[in-house]
Amino acid sequence: MERCPASAVTKGSIVTDGDHRPRAATVFDAIGVAYETAFAGSEAHRASLEWLLGQLAPGSRVLDVGSGTGRPTARTLADAGHDVLGVDVSPVMVDLAARRVPGAAFRCADIREMPLPDGSFDAVCVYFSLLQLSRAEQSALVGRLVRAVRPGGHVVLATVPLDVEDVEAVFMGQPVQVTSFGSEEFAALADGAGLKVLRQEHTVFTPAHPQAIPEPHLFLYCRRDGDPAA
Repeated sequence: MERCPASAVTKGSIVTDGDHRPRAATVFDAIGVAYETAFAGSEAHRASLEWLLGQLAPGSRVLDVGSGTGRPTARTLADAGHDVLGVDVSPVMVDLAARRVPGAAFRCADIREMPLPDGSFDAVCVYFSLLQLSRAEQSALVGRLVRAVRPGGHVVLATVPLDVEDVEAVFMGQPVQVTSFGSEEFAALADGAGLKVLRQEHTVFTPAHPQAIPEPHLFLYCRRDGDPAA
């Protein structure tokens, strides 16, 4: 299927790119709506969205990377009147999101391969969607996402801050391969990509799932360099 530029995706629509299927798509197809249920209680996630809403001008264009079921991220932003594009590799997640959040647009695509014109978004959200990428892929993707944000725009990055690489694990009953950075290294990655880290939020969260264990979570509240404000 021919790729469709992000600008051609309208609210309430779903666009699918090609037949390439990353491993993460299989994992999150299987998890489906259970992911939303498991993480619905994250106060830190909701607090980061409230912070982002406070930075955005009316009708801002926001990219939600790894948009999942669309809730709470795309839903919160769309309900506030912003123009939201959610991107996820899982067709099941994209279908759920389109039905739950008709006020946003969703695209089933691998964000690593999706065209991202420079400065085309006012903000980008990346909530825990880097963990199945290699360290080199994470670094390269964050760099691309930063360039896709206008100077002075904002980025929220969230991850599980552990110094691990290609570790086999089980997440909500699904086998996964996890790679991440420690807290300082992840903040340095953001800084090296051209972001000013304005605030860091460290918390521990236990998903509402029978197989879940407490997870360290790190939220980085960032602004792309170029804003004349301090």
